[in-house]
Amino acid sequence: MIYNNSYLNHKKIQSLNFLGLFIMKICIIGANGMVGKKLVKKILSSDLDQAQIKKVCLFDINLNKKNHTRVTHIKGNLEDLTQIRKLASERFDIIFHLAAIVSGEAEENFEKGWNVNLFSMWHLLIALKTEHMSSSNTYIPKLIFTSSIAVFGAPFPNKIDDEFLCSPQTSYGAQKASAELLISDFSRKGYIDGISLRLPTICVRPGLPNKAASGFFSNIIREPLNGQKAFLPVDITVRHWHASPRTAADFLIHAALLDYSLLKNRRSLNLPGVSCTVEEQIEALRSVAGQKVVDLIIFKKDENIEKMVSGWPKNFFPQKALELGFKAENNFEEIIKIHITDELVSS
Repeated sequence: MIYNNSYLNHKKIQSLNFLGLFIMKICIIGANGMVGKKLVKKILSSDLDQAQIKKVCLFDINLNKKNHTRVTHIKGNLEDLTQIRKLASERFDIIFHLAAIVSGEAEENFEKGWNVNLFSMWHLLIALKTEHMSSSNTYIPKLIFTSSIAVFGAPFPNKIDDEFLCSPQTSYGAQKASAELLISDFSRKGYIDGISLRLPTICVRPGLPNKAASGFFSNIIREPLNGQKAFLPVDITVRHWHASPRTAADFLIHAALLDYSLLKNRRSLNLPGVSCTVEEQIEALRSVAGQKVVDLIIFKKDENIEKMVSGWPKNFFPQKALELGFKAENNFEEIIKIHITDELVSS
């Protein structure tokens, strides 16, 4: 079924009215991460902040405290069962779950990846189930989980549609896919009202490089724009699926306002993005910033990263997400310009 714009706008208004009448508390797990910071800023400057929200709780292992009358901070670790139970006992109305060990680190540290990316989710869901049962089944929080296109594995069709099977080829992807199944099952039982958003690779990431295997997609744009050299570990023919950090935050806000009955029990969504090759990324950078910036990109092959990237998705047709009103950039030049505006001009 394809929903027209007027229907979607009606549903969005209904959801926003629901937020205004009933939503009191929001928790952002992983609030100090790149997407978490964007989300916090957007919540505190959007209609959501006017919707009678009394509390926005930021939870992370490291926190930069934000002075705001509605913001509280909890510095904690998702591997700590006591802290997970304490979080659940707050009975937040919306929980954004953004925390994770990134792909490269999850591959290097097998046990830590499963502990943080999956088993902590199990403990959180059990704790939320306990709160649900003790409230005479009236407490049913919205849980919005940032999953990943890493849940898919080769061989791929030309474009991955909403019916393509999950067959992850990395530990990170397997952990994300497993968490999606948990969220779906706990939602089916009525303990939570959950959704898993399969984010494209977020690019251009601000700040310093991290251990994500996909980090080079951002590095080859961010570093040259800052006048620094960047190493490209793969061939320029590599194609991938991208969206900006700004769009990632927009996805999360849109998911918070969504009527989940529209999901038809398909609780995991492939989200829109931009499919392009590394060569097209570089051409977009040349178009926006010039040849001198592009000259700072240096090819330095890394067989481990090349092998990992070869098993990643390249292109999507995210029909259901588009029908539900999720939107991304139209091309990679837009992504670069957003990075310049949000991180270089405004900083």
